[in-house]
Amino acid sequence: MSVWCNRWYNEGFTALVLITGWEFFCIKIQKGTGHVSIRDVVKLKNTTSPNKKEEEEMYQKVSTDLKFVDREKKTEKFWADNKIFEKSMENRKEGETYTFYDGPPTANGKPHIGHVLTRVIKDMIPRYRTMKGYMVPRKAGWDTHGLPVELEVEKMLGLDGKEQIEEYGLEPFIAHCKESVWKYKGMWEDFSATVGFWADMENPYVTYHNDFIESEWWALKQIWDKGLLYKGYKIVPYCPRCGTPLSSHEVAQGYKDVKEKSAIVRFKVKDEDAYILAWTTTPWTLPSNVALCVNPDETYVKVKAADGFTYYMAEALLDTVLGNLAEEGTPAYEVLESYVGTDLEGKEYEPLFPFVELNKKAYYVTCDTYVTLTDGTGVVHIAPAFGEDDAQVGRKYDLPFLQLVDEKGEMTAETPWAGTFCKKADPFVLEDLEKRNLLFDAPNFEHSYPHCWRCDTPLIYYARESWFIKMTAVKEDLIRNNNKINWIPESIGKGRFGDWLENVQDWGISRNRYWGTPLNVWECECGHMHSIGSIAELKEMSDNCPDDIELHRPFIDAVTIKCPHCGKEMHRVPEVIDCWFDSGSMPFAQHHYPFENKELFERQFPADFISEAVDQTRGWFYSLLAISTLLFNKAPYKNVIVLGHVQDENGQKMSKSKGNAVDPFDALEKYGADAIRWYFYVNSAPWLPNRFHGKAVVEGQRKFMGTLWNTYAFFVLYANIDQFDATKYELEYNKLSVMDKWLLSKMNTMVKTVDTNLGNYRIPEAARALQEFVDDMSNWYVRRSRERFWAKGMEQDKINAYMTLYTALVTVSKAAAPMIPFMTEDIYQNLVRSIDANAPESIHLCDYPAANEAYIDKDLEANMDEVLKLVVMGRACRNTANIKNRQPIGKMFVKSNVVLPEFYQEIVEEELNVKEMEFTDDVRNFTSYTFKPQMRTVGPKYGKLLGGIKEALANLDGNQAMDELNATEALKLDVNGQEVTLFREDLLIDTAQMEGYVSESDNGITVVLDTNLTEELLEEGFVRELISKIQTMRKEADFEVTDKIKLYYQGTEKAEAVFEKYETEIGGEVLATEVIKGTPGGYKKEWNINGETMTMGVEK
Repeated sequence: MSVWCNRWYNEGFTALVLITGWEFFCIKIQKGTGHVSIRDVVKLKNTTSPNKKEEEEMYQKVSTDLKFVDREKKTEKFWADNKIFEKSMENRKEGETYTFYDGPPTANGKPHIGHVLTRVIKDMIPRYRTMKGYMVPRKAGWDTHGLPVELEVEKMLGLDGKEQIEEYGLEPFIAHCKESVWKYKGMWEDFSATVGFWADMENPYVTYHNDFIESEWWALKQIWDKGLLYKGYKIVPYCPRCGTPLSSHEVAQGYKDVKEKSAIVRFKVKDEDAYILAWTTTPWTLPSNVALCVNPDETYVKVKAADGFTYYMAEALLDTVLGNLAEEGTPAYEVLESYVGTDLEGKEYEPLFPFVELNKKAYYVTCDTYVTLTDGTGVVHIAPAFGEDDAQVGRKYDLPFLQLVDEKGEMTAETPWAGTFCKKADPFVLEDLEKRNLLFDAPNFEHSYPHCWRCDTPLIYYARESWFIKMTAVKEDLIRNNNKINWIPESIGKGRFGDWLENVQDWGISRNRYWGTPLNVWECECGHMHSIGSIAELKEMSDNCPDDIELHRPFIDAVTIKCPHCGKEMHRVPEVIDCWFDSGSMPFAQHHYPFENKELFERQFPADFISEAVDQTRGWFYSLLAISTLLFNKAPYKNVIVLGHVQDENGQKMSKSKGNAVDPFDALEKYGADAIRWYFYVNSAPWLPNRFHGKAVVEGQRKFMGTLWNTYAFFVLYANIDQFDATKYELEYNKLSVMDKWLLSKMNTMVKTVDTNLGNYRIPEAARALQEFVDDMSNWYVRRSRERFWAKGMEQDKINAYMTLYTALVTVSKAAAPMIPFMTEDIYQNLVRSIDANAPESIHLCDYPAANEAYIDKDLEANMDEVLKLVVMGRACRNTANIKNRQPIGKMFVKSNVVLPEFYQEIVEEELNVKEMEFTDDVRNFTSYTFKPQMRTVGPKYGKLLGGIKEALANLDGNQAMDELNATEALKLDVNGQEVTLFREDLLIDTAQMEGYVSESDNGITVVLDTNLTEELLEEGFVRELISKIQTMRKEADFEVTDKIKLYYQGTEKAEAVFEKYETEIGGEVLATEVIKGTPGGYKKEWNINGETMTMGVEK
């Protein structure tokens, strides 16, 4: 038995003998550098008494592997079978309401790895609040309307575009849409369950249900009645592929950097041999040109250019545009006349493309301050059908409206390029101008251009009749309500989102599509319009509304109402609404408010917490705030955590095309939900980009979850041996040891820290506090206390150790339960439920732990922190001196502002294998310091004095200088009669070691190890090395642990002398019945031990 104990000890492990019943075990436990993990168990004897039944174990045995996936599946089944989520809601139904809104995903798209991040954040906070006693409603929802669904169905049916959809038939098309939205519903539900995301998926809100749509109709009628819903002829961002305009927040999601041709065009001045140079980035709009525009206040010139043409353009841009025309001896241009912009107003030019006869005056220069001189020529071309600025100039000057691009985005029949997509018509337009000598230049132009976020088609700014909500009218209310929201981080709420609100535009609410909430406006040919706010109102005003009317196209399109003005039939306008209005309406529409559940809605509005990715800043975050402000003039949520995007390990955006996308199901199957959850919590602030890769997930799992699990396994192993039942004992604080009190103090500090951080949505800070405590519990408390668990009987000190560790394990599991819900459930079921049938059925039905302030001892924690610092620094000294931990060291000196009590000093001595530790105020005999100037900072400040500064620093008394620097944070030098002050950042400081001593300094603490090893110390270390090598040889020779051996040795004179001196001790440790000095026999091996050669042999 002692063979294994000693062999393992010398390999860097602790060996422990257990006697239980009639069986003996030798157990190998990792020490020093890692977790408390059971590494090997050797049964030495197996003679069970025939008259004694094996006692039933108190706790289930715990496997020390870190394969958590199978365990998680069992836990998931336990939750489902026992309806733990439902019970967690039922148990808190009398608690104060804490409302969480779940941003609805669409079930016709698959989950991606980013959804894991959103799910784990959105799950953790409600779990925590539930354990804090709140009633946390978590109603799941499905976003079911919109273009992505239509595109999916188009693809499935082999259709392309609106014309083919209408030929196919709206009714069957809508039926397919309704079917398609549930394509991946099962996958989403499995995904949510695997991640551990708890929400009410049995009774979700669905945006295509009549109740939901009716609530939206009520909201739209409220907006209509306030005069904020209007039909306007505006330039809108328009997707020609989808045939529908996009709202400004949709546009914001689809920008891409593109390289295109711009155009500098010669516009021939009427009745004058001169040209106006105008610039455009959209050559395809030139056929629709009706005017030019200059800045009224800027200076313009008429110049004779080196290319033979006479031009009008902005003076400030002459060199930029015409500079390349210069040749040797010939300037690029000659200025003929100078004007201000208003002097050019009304100057006429010849039409560039006379395709259409216009019915209003056109083709002349206008003025507007929106024209800038940052690019181009200072003159812009005006096409009122294709830009908001152009449209405003058109209204101001009553210009004609010319739109030579149709709704498909194709050039019209009036042009030579009919049927060509407008953006692809650019080269044809430029070629035509080139042929007619009207193209001055076509420089490449790189810029960010909006694309449809649904189908990726480039958008065009296009004049259309659309329905708008007048958000500009409630701009101040939006800003005021936003300022009441706690944005995490604040910079997004005040910056990105705040800036968005400062420049808010009217919301283009209508879509010229099919699968969406129908816009609830009916219009009459007499011009009267009416907004319907409920199904009841519709039936009251209509003679042909079915009782079971479905509020979708084409069914709702057939319903007419009687015009109260002229008595004729009114028909519903054809548009559906932006699906962002659906998701933004969920706070009230999920409850069918105001038609029912009025009290329920008021109790759950506004939300206490929401969270989504940063791209929802102009999506769901905005639509929620916009609608809430319009209807209730209040913020719809109190706290919002904005989440960064998940990237690959190199910080690149994940995409299938790049081959770097991570399948969430593969990741969950490989690492488990808890490991991925933990990674997202602890890795970085939630709003920063997360680099997701397996190595980081596994490292986080090992560092926290592995440490906690192995500490739990350690407890179960010994508690089973001793049949320790924690319910039979109490934690008696006054009887506890210093180590016990320290762990309880750290535990309660941890609970307080984690509780405060989670309560304030500081997630990484909470995770790091948990991780730090688990590390302290495992790698310090258990390692320092393990001999107490090995003691015979059940003395009070052993009870204290068990109860302290049990309390810590149960408490930290509860504190971590919202974050790693699966593993903590496993621990709780085994440690608590197995011995206490009256305990709550699940850890998630427990209250969140509360810190016991009486157990928090800051002085005790500070002393132990000091011990840990000294141990870390002492180990660093050993590494520097290349002295193994098996080699005892005689003395250690410590200079510190804190002098530890003797109890703590003994811990340091044991940990560092040092015979004596001494505190001293002066370590000058062992260390000194040298100083050099930091050139980067000293050079610019003192320049010519640099040489003198170097010399002065080289001549300093290092210790005195360090004392001065520590006291005043500066060194003052006299250099050539001038006083020079150097701060710490101006200095390069090296520690000089005295021979025979190794030191480490950090934050005012210096540790010095005396590396002068006496013969006695060397011999002690040598013997430990010998025993370790012999144990290795026994293992290599494949001996049984109980085998007696003959031991041979032969080596240098010094090695043989030590062996001979300690022969009895060595032989006893390695089970040698005979120790023979001479030529080795049996299995033999040569070793170099501390510079001495030794050949040894072992044989049975």
